[in-house]
Amino acid sequence: MHPTRKKRLIIVLFILCGAAIAAALALYALKQNINLYYTPSQVIAGKVPRGHVFRIGGIVEKGSVIRSQKGLGVSFLLTDTVHKIKVEYRGVLPDLFREGQGIVAQGKLNSDGVLAADQVLAKHGADYMPPPAKEAIAAAKAAESAREKS
Repeated sequence: MHPTRKKRLIIVLFILCGAAIAAALALYALKQNINLYYTPSQVIAGKVPRGHVFRIGGIVEKGSVIRSQKGLGVSFLLTDTVHKIKVEYRGVLPDLFREGQGIVAQGKLNSDGVLAADQVLAKHGADYMPPPAKEAIAAAKAAESAREKS
């Protein structure tokens, strides 16, 4: 093999190896920082990885919002009409946050099974509901109507 060809081949191999390593590191970083979305039923079923940040969506149950007398703390129940998860949040809630509203909260489960949220999001429109929550509600209603018919 000619010496210049050998040199070019070595350079191309180094570039390919460098690109492969860079791609692998980028994918690893993305995997570590991904925030998965779950419903309260999935959380109750234990499908949530312990110690990892995740997002949960559902409806704020009516009559469940409790505001702290001191500071910005608030707790409420988030439901998909089948199961409920208690959420605790310290901070300013979005203007659109209210009981009966569909929201998405992000945080970690603590040892008591309560979501310690570091972010609460409410979307525009009173009829907003995350798609998995809509599906869970539809499934719950279908199961309930099937029980009533029995």
